[in-house]
Amino acid sequence: MKKLSVFFSLALLIILFVALVVVNNQVLSQFRADLTENDVYSLSEGSKAVLDELEEPVTLYFFFSDTASKGMTGLRNYANRVQSLLEEYEQASGGKVKLNIVDPEPFSEAEDQATQFGLTGAAIGSVGDSVYFGLAGTNTLDDQFTIGFFDPQKEQFLEYEISKLIYQLSDPDPVTLALVTSLPVSGGQNPMTGQYRQPMVIYEQLSQLFNVEVVTEDAQSLPADTDVVMLAHPTGLSESLKYAIDQFVMNDGRVLAFVDPHYESDPLAAMGAMQANASDSSLLRAWGIKLVENKVVLDEQLGLEIRAQAGGIVRHPGILGLSEASLNREDVTTANLEVINGASFGTLTLSDSSELQEEVLMTTSANALLLDAQTYAQTPDPASLLLGQTDERTRLPLAARYTGKLSSAFDAAPADTDEALIPTTDNANIIVVADVDTLVEQFWVQQSSFFGQTLYTPFANNGDFVTNATENLAGSNSLISVRSRGTFARPFTRVQAIEMQAEARFREQEEKLQKQLADTEQQLAQLQSQQSQGGALVLTDEQQSAIDDFMQQRLEIRKALRDVRYQLERDIDALGNWLKLINIAAAPLALVFLLFVLAWLLRRRAPASMKEERE
Repeated sequence: MKKLSVFFSLALLIILFVALVVVNNQVLSQFRADLTENDVYSLSEGSKAVLDELEEPVTLYFFFSDTASKGMTGLRNYANRVQSLLEEYEQASGGKVKLNIVDPEPFSEAEDQATQFGLTGAAIGSVGDSVYFGLAGTNTLDDQFTIGFFDPQKEQFLEYEISKLIYQLSDPDPVTLALVTSLPVSGGQNPMTGQYRQPMVIYEQLSQLFNVEVVTEDAQSLPADTDVVMLAHPTGLSESLKYAIDQFVMNDGRVLAFVDPHYESDPLAAMGAMQANASDSSLLRAWGIKLVENKVVLDEQLGLEIRAQAGGIVRHPGILGLSEASLNREDVTTANLEVINGASFGTLTLSDSSELQEEVLMTTSANALLLDAQTYAQTPDPASLLLGQTDERTRLPLAARYTGKLSSAFDAAPADTDEALIPTTDNANIIVVADVDTLVEQFWVQQSSFFGQTLYTPFANNGDFVTNATENLAGSNSLISVRSRGTFARPFTRVQAIEMQAEARFREQEEKLQKQLADTEQQLAQLQSQQSQGGALVLTDEQQSAIDDFMQQRLEIRKALRDVRYQLERDIDALGNWLKLINIAAAPLALVFLLFVLAWLLRRRAPASMKEERE
């Protein structure tokens, strides 16, 4: 009877376990709890807003070569995380997003489908197998967009990339960006080398989201249906184009301007007489927004380290890295950004008569000063830029948003136009950045090769800021609020702390050893310079004793270094043993204990129920 009761209890536990699994998979799958520190398995409010704005169904095809990636543990783990996030999109869409998981095996129809979408397999192994790891999306209008390959190095931008693809498929009214610039944004022939150069990364990024129309500086008007005008290092706008931009703003149009007291990334300027390469900011100045002329900002506190011409690493006070403390956390364009890099920034002021409201978006530290742009351009040594500078240090604005009432820069309409001049607007919205080098990829993008493909990995948020500003000025904020995802990999902070402590001790001992070795070499050199007898170096007893003492001391220090390294490994091994004990022994024991308690409660309840039946 007792054996039957135990068997009944075990059978009941098995049935209960299976029932719970079925209920979890079929009923509770829509309810999820993200317990990760940075909510890496949940969607941000911006992504949810993108899904809410969907007016038609969207189909996503997640291509991953599960069969061909056997043994690639890191890539497979990342693929599981991508799939989990895509399933979260499908779950949160309320049926608007349908997800298909596809394994494009070699020579299969699935591989042909991946090729039709434009996905390229990364070649791996000696037999030429290809791994597909990308995403394609379609809508009811047969529009399609793709993510060619999910780069694990861009994991923090994963949610943004997926949300951007869905946003593109939602078929919103296209935003037309008029890019007025003298920069070779779309590529072309390099006038210095004669070779073809690729389009600028910032141009390709903007082209993925917007209808970008490049406008030359001698143009007479803006493209039709322009939503946002972007000025990027204008050097000589025609009067007709200035008037067109002015009236665009007076008609509540939006402008994003990048102007610079010295655009040092221009190779022609660098190869010339090293003159200051300033932008034409006359239109902004007519609006009351002044780029302080011929002045470059220096900030040693924010300066980035570069390799000097004479070798070695030096801090450059004119090449700045703006961290969170320098970025406006209240404005939507910069709230979620971490780092923006640039060079030879200028600073902005408002004229006394201006009625515009200024909201600073980027600023220096409190230790900044201004230097003549010509002097900056002609000083190749970063270390000498601050020599003799006695000006008082202060905090300077580097980028700002200007809103409110604005008067036209023109008194009358040109004679060749039939439209009347719009003299003022109460709804101006202009963002000005006092640096053009911010747009150049060397300050924010790293080029790398991944399985034979060229990938661009951002190490700063320059591109994010330009996209955020354009989307904000165009009236779309959904993608802006999509945060950069936290890392999926949790660092072993305790192990890192142990390593840092041991390495600090190791370096201290190593420095002592190197100093003593240097002293010994000097002593030996002195001994060798003494006279020799019979071709052999004659050492006194005192000298030989000193060398013997040093050799003994060196052995003792090496032994101490080995002890430090052994202690490091022992501490880490001890920590690892505790983790193994918890994972291998403690957790199963806890589970067994809970099952034992449950079985004990069931056994107590069974006799009680039998007793009630007999009564």
